Amino acid sequence: MPASSLANRLFLSATAWLVVILAITGVVLSSVYKNATERAFDRRLNLYLRTLIAEVATPDEPPDRQFQSLGEPLFELPLSGWYWQITRTDTEKPEVRSSRSLWDKKLPKLEDQGTELTAAGIRLAYVDGPEGQNLRMVERPVDLGADGKYLVSVAGDSTEIFDETRSFDYYLGGTFTALGIVLLLTTVFQVRFGLAPLKRISEAIADIRSGRAERLEGEFPVEIAPLARETNALIDANREIVERARTHVGNLAHAIKTPLSVIVNEAGTHAADPFAAKVMEQADVMRSQLAHHLERARIAARVSIVGTVTEVAPAIEALRRTMEKIYRGRGIAVEAKADPSAKFRGERQDLEEMVGNLVDNACKWAASRVFIEVLVEPPDQAGAGPRLRLIVDDDGRGLSEAERAQVSRRGQRLDESKPGSGLGLSIVTDLAALYGGSLSLGSAPIGGLRAELVLPGI
Repeated sequence: MPASSLANRLFLSATAWLVVILAITGVVLSSVYKNATERAFDRRLNLYLRTLIAEVATPDEPPDRQFQSLGEPLFELPLSGWYWQITRTDTEKPEVRSSRSLWDKKLPKLEDQGTELTAAGIRLAYVDGPEGQNLRMVERPVDLGADGKYLVSVAGDSTEIFDETRSFDYYLGGTFTALGIVLLLTTVFQVRFGLAPLKRISEAIADIRSGRAERLEGEFPVEIAPLARETNALIDANREIVERARTHVGNLAHAIKTPLSVIVNEAGTHAADPFAAKVMEQADVMRSQLAHHLERARIAARVSIVGTVTEVAPAIEALRRTMEKIYRGRGIAVEAKADPSAKFRGERQDLEEMVGNLVDNACKWAASRVFIEVLVEPPDQAGAGPRLRLIVDDDGRGLSEAERAQVSRRGQRLDESKPGSGLGLSIVTDLAALYGGSLSLGSAPIGGLRAELVLPGI
């Protein structure tokens, strides 16, 4: 899809929002899960802390029975990552008791690290323990009055928290990746499904342009229906304008031809008068020019009609048979080779007029042979339709570059002995230009003149 396409913009914007939403949601869920895991770990630490405080609060208990009810074997394993420590702080030399797992090491004091007491009277923080372990530690000061003041600490290996969080993040990432892929596929489907009516309108307009349909037909969604309605109204208005233009052109032709005929007839009654002869000469020029420009106006009106298409091969074959009959007396052989898929974006009458002028001119000057070829060429630029190249060759004497330039001018002729007004090639040039085409003259491989007519195809 092109970068400027509506489908691309919808898909990219939906993808961007999807990525942002999933990323934010993932970060929030990961944070919530980490906090929940941390709170569960803290509850476990607090349970051990309260047990130790209860042991400290019963100093009459024999030392060998104290601190045996924690129920956690890890406190007995050296450097296991789970430690407790009780420090009496009201003596000159602090008395320290600790779990066997702590060995000969000591836990740091959170008070010395600036950790504030919480509303529950405890301190919580992450600290570095023995062997560089990362520990989650809880600490609480205990005042037993006459029995002394103590600082009770319990620490656990925080790797459990990080491992749980990391495992959750992996599962969360995999789940969100799968969810994102499903949502992206859903977005693609929604974009295609939602823009399907626009594609139908595009195809329907292409059918109108190619002559396969005259109007946009069918039901469209309420958002697209006004576009279809206005497009049909525009097509109808275009046809009405063209019809009015044709009518005005016909009226103008009749309005001018009648007084012109009167002038010619009156001048004809005084044929011996030089002034009358001049009037008749200029009247003939006016007739020729009038016919030429009225024909251009008529063709211009037809060109503006949307959806007219002509099959080229049948028109060329009919023209070949006609010209062969007309010039049978001179023994002119007219051959034609046309691509069956060739289609002209215009009316058949205009195609026959342009090609007919070229073939008629070739037959007049040919020695014995005229060859017509029709080729379909690919578009010369993106978004354009195919081009038709119609080639007319004859085996006559041909023309020099100067002569080609001369005959291309309106009404210029090289040989007055040949019948015609001399406007044939200029009419072809003008009509081809109205359709966005062109006419060029060159040398034919069979020895005479080559005329190449390029027209829009479909």
